[in-house]
Amino acid sequence: MTLNELKYIIAVAKERHFRKASETCFVSQPTLSVAVKKLEEELGVVLFERRKQDVLVTPVGRKIISIAEEIVERSQDIKQIAKEAQGDLSTELKVGAIHTIAPYLIPKIIPIFHKNAPNVPVIIEENYTHVLADKLQTGELDLVILSLPFQEPNIETCLLYEEPFKLIVPKEHPLSQTDTEIVLQKIENETILLLGAGHCFRDQVIEAFPNLMHLNYQSDRLQKTFEGSSLETIRYMVASGVGLSIFPCSSLSERDNELFTIKELSGPTPTRKIALAWRKSFPREEILQRFKQSVMEATIPCTIPYNSDK
Repeated sequence: MTLNELKYIIAVAKERHFRKASETCFVSQPTLSVAVKKLEEELGVVLFERRKQDVLVTPVGRKIISIAEEIVERSQDIKQIAKEAQGDLSTELKVGAIHTIAPYLIPKIIPIFHKNAPNVPVIIEENYTHVLADKLQTGELDLVILSLPFQEPNIETCLLYEEPFKLIVPKEHPLSQTDTEIVLQKIENETILLLGAGHCFRDQVIEAFPNLMHLNYQSDRLQKTFEGSSLETIRYMVASGVGLSIFPCSSLSERDNELFTIKELSGPTPTRKIALAWRKSFPREEILQRFKQSVMEATIPCTIPYNSDK
């Protein structure tokens, strides 16, 4: 049994096709097929059911491939640890972040991280929490920045900061002229623009302000008009007078004062907690610490940084 053979069966399981698997492994199909057959004979089990159009992973094959994935990943970790022990930190870092964080936090972190780890290229992916979680588990991403709660097996998290929610109001709206904080009752009859299904920030706003959703679902305007919107889209819709919205404060900046009015919400202001997540087996401790430090050094307006000394 060799690492190459383990890589081959992982590729076949992923592609469900021997030819496609051979292409991803950069070997000929006969070479890959012979290696897989040799491993099956050595183990005394059938890993794949060969069919005309594709292959099917057998139940025992799924168990073996799951272990093979761990072995291959750990073998790569060995090489990485050895490189960093020699002072080579140049391997790329793959970082994921949810849609309501990436455009606002990543530009603040990268220049600082570049100073802290000048030879480390950063690959960034913006996606939904569940997609990022899957990719973190499989090793396609090294670190993920997201909103709590986030509980996954074999994953560590570190709280970075907490941020309040803010109300944004069109400049022509009567509420933009008041100097006081806005109570919930004053916006219950307004058109509230929220993100579409799948965004965790949408769920957090719904949890904090359930009455808003009750009224909007009665008219059915929210689902038909605004599902799938990004914060950037909603930002300009509010500026044009379509309705009001609730934003995480880190997504707002001084330039927004020209577009709309930013108001405080009265009462216990809802907040969200932002965390960094990584696999417990992630071997690059030095890079992890440098990335954490880069976030702590970044200036993120209106947020409450987490003090790890507390």
